[in-house]
Amino acid sequence: MTDTAPTTLARAAEPAADLTADPVRFGVGARVTVAVMADRYVDVIRGALAAADPAGLVLRTGDVSTYAGGDEADLLRWLTDLTEAVAASGEHAAVTVHLSRGCPGEVRCDLPGGAGPRGVEPPTGRRTGRFAAAEWALYPLADDVRAGVEPDHMRDIEAAIALARAGGTVRASEHFVTRLEGDLGAVLEAVVGAWTTVGRGVQHVTSHLTLSLNSPSHAGA
Repeated sequence: MTDTAPTTLARAAEPAADLTADPVRFGVGARVTVAVMADRYVDVIRGALAAADPAGLVLRTGDVSTYAGGDEADLLRWLTDLTEAVAASGEHAAVTVHLSRGCPGEVRCDLPGGAGPRGVEPPTGRRTGRFAAAEWALYPLADDVRAGVEPDHMRDIEAAIALARAGGTVRASEHFVTRLEGDLGAVLEAVVGAWTTVGRGVQHVTSHLTLSLNSPSHAGA
């Protein structure tokens, strides 16, 4: 049996500022799954992973998804590289992205040292020249008062949608999701930017995005 008490005590005593400054230990990251509607899906997926710049990130690829942990700007760059490479294949593909921040554990999300929200500026992305349609949802998981602000998930969701709308990617509100359309890079910038911005006031924020690339339905887009 391994005694984990000393580690637990040490983590509990560490400064909150140190934890929020370290994106991996704060739980900033993404899980990504790529589905390619073509026989050569293995080559497309492997090629996209190889084309994406991993600098600054912790990456682990499994049989279901790839985990990427690191700061928001590096995540946005990597997601843009990855999905642009998939789009460049010309094959119809769907990419699902699960973003999370502020909950590095599995069952409990209590961070040691009283760490609160991670206040960083939303990153700026780049345009790819590739069209994407997407369905997006964001979940601010606030359940206590922080800095005198009462939890209000709809307030935060509406603020996130307003940010995406200002970027010109919002097309419609659907059941349970917001539909986004436009340059792939602009769509990803809107999603990562809104997730980061809401995370400045809410410790634990998750977001789901499903991208459609090279769909026959996009002809002429």
